[in-house]
Amino acid sequence: MVAAGVVACGSEGISNEISSQPENVQHGAQLFSERCAGCHTLGVAGTQGTTNNVRERERTDGPNFNTRHESMDNVLYAIRNGGFSGAIMPENIVVGQDADDVAAFLSKYAGGGG
Repeated sequence: MVAAGVVACGSEGISNEISSQPENVQHGAQLFSERCAGCHTLGVAGTQGTTNNVRERERTDGPNFNTRHESMDNVLYAIRNGGFSGAIMPENIVVGQDADDVAAFLSKYAGGGG
């Protein structure tokens, strides 16, 4: 018998602050935590996928959203096109309403200092 577990690498849990937000923002936070935590940092989402040490940086490290603000349009562009450079991020990691919810969440919280 083999036991299997699901672990979200680089995730510490979503801030209680999110629970007072509209449902789409809460859902976007959950999706971000589940699907983006391994590559992106955002304190309110409890994710730490970006290194601050240039010598430890990996090719898959995404932007640190504690310091980088993004508009809803920019987030949707990145989701649809695999980031801005198209090099690493999987295209359409979320789609439809899920993509809109992640964009609503990120555009509200990215750049807030974590």
